[in-house]
Amino acid sequence: MKLCIAADSIRMDQSIRDGEALVSSGQSFELGFFSPGTGSSKNRYVGIWYKNTPQTVVWVANRNNPITDSHGVLTIANNGGLVLLNLQTRSVSWSSNLTRVPENPVAQLLETGNLVLWDNSSESSKNLCMAEL
Repeated sequence: MKLCIAADSIRMDQSIRDGEALVSSGQSFELGFFSPGTGSSKNRYVGIWYKNTPQTVVWVANRNNPITDSHGVLTIANNGGLVLLNLQTRSVSWSSNLTRVPENPVAQLLETGNLVLWDNSSESSKNLCMAEL
């Protein structure tokens, strides 16, 4: 069972744990944790897929560095970037690259299927995209 949180976005004080998901505003895309194939693999990945056809994954964050259990969490780190952590081993499985450090970062899953990191610190910088993943 998946729990959808915060509609289509997370702020710095939020995270997505294995079993939770973000859904784009028009319900076309979903971001969360998955295992490839029939589910017999213990490897866990963070990806984006079509909500109505979850077997069609369109993007994977940690393709080369899977989490081998269900202790993963996707969150916004202190530097404002997205980071995928394995809580059991306390290791980083994946992190985003930033063009600059945002003051008030928000990660949002767009209806296009893109995951973007916005700086939501003021009206003037609201539309400034820090990273498109």
